[in-house]
Amino acid sequence: VTGDTTLVRIAGPVRVETVSGSLEAQAVTGDLRFNSVSGDLTVVEASGCSVRAESVSGSMIVDLDPRGTPTDVQLSNVSGEIAIRLPHPADAEVEANTASGTVSSAFEDLRVSGQWGAKKITGRLGAGNGKLKAMTVSGSIAMLRRPTAEDEPHEDGSSASPETPTDKKVL
Repeated sequence: VTGDTTLVRIAGPVRVETVSGSLEAQAVTGDLRFNSVSGDLTVVEASGCSVRAESVSGSMIVDLDPRGTPTDVQLSNVSGEIAIRLPHPADAEVEANTASGTVSSAFEDLRVSGQWGAKKITGRLGAGNGKLKAMTVSGSIAMLRRPTAEDEPHEDGSSASPETPTDKKVL
């Protein structure tokens, strides 16, 4: 019920339920389910078919592995923030909504809309084979772009390609 959990390289379906405990999952290749009242969720290099998470006030950070299959991601929150980092190029239909928080997207193909109160991010990335839905009542939502392999820094700290500006739409 209470207590933090860390999972590394789990290759089967995972279901975690907490009241106030947080979950950190790295390189999980199976379906991931997370339910919590106030626990935070941090997922790094998720490559399973689905990630589904519900929380009342915990934040959610989900990083999808670029080698993963088309993913079904559904995140629901009342007052916590949601950040999703997708590979570039990504392949998903995207729908993200907040009733009173802010939204931002690093993807040109996604539409950021809404001025008063409710805001959303919608659109198709790639062929739209995956599905990504995120909803929060008062938290913020950020759609982040994972650097491509050539953008990753070398051991000496230099980049393989010249720096390019990142366009980011924020409401």
